[in-house]
Amino acid sequence: MNYSIEQIKAIAPSVFTEAKASHLTDKYIQTPTIKVVEDLMNLGWEVTKVQEVKSRKYAGFQKHLIMFANPDIMIKGQNGDDAQPQILLTNSHDGKAAFNFRVGVFRFVCENGLVISDADFGVMSIRHMNYTFESLQARVAEMISKLPGLVQKINLFKSKTLTETQMNDFATKAAALRTKKTVNIMDVLTPTRTEDQGNDLWVVFNRVQEKILGGSYTSGGRKARSVKNFQKDIQLNEQLFELAEAYL
Repeated sequence: MNYSIEQIKAIAPSVFTEAKASHLTDKYIQTPTIKVVEDLMNLGWEVTKVQEVKSRKYAGFQKHLIMFANPDIMIKGQNGDDAQPQILLTNSHDGKAAFNFRVGVFRFVCENGLVISDADFGVMSIRHMNYTFESLQARVAEMISKLPGLVQKINLFKSKTLTETQMNDFATKAAALRTKKTVNIMDVLTPTRTEDQGNDLWVVFNRVQEKILGGSYTSGGRKARSVKNFQKDIQLNEQLFELAEAYL
């Protein structure tokens, strides 16, 4: 689903905030997130997800997430396992955050997104006072230039075969990132679709990531809940990707 400007405003009004929070001085330069959203749209990126943190104290200034995809940029996979690179933009208008950009990947076979976190794809930032359309273009161009490296990393994941012991170890460590309670590891490792069957690192990582974030497992004898908070979602995604890299 692609979101219009009107739909974004209905879901996350903080994206449109132009006024400064009351605790900020006159020296603080405010750039509303909608300016960045519109500039990314002009560069061919479409909004695919919108969220904001619930806040009473800082309503209108709280942290928010806008996710983008470009229909002209795809990663072709085997047997229809295609993926689409994403840009994740987070910001707040309380003076505590810059415009932060992360790279993600959306898999069509499971409609599941993951966040890439490694030496090549770290967080890229633009401060409010330094924001220009040209600075945004430079960040986007930098991200796109690194996409061949992302394809190479995914291929490395696919070429790495895990033993049963390694799969159990990975699933156990992945679950520990979410909870300290005992987790049924088979809930985490069992594939839910034919595309995720097998024991290469890519499919194991994807099915574990989907189960951990989606809460599709039992923990302490009870069914887990899915992660709703986008900040926690991003954090777990990055931790899981870093964990998976340790098995290369």
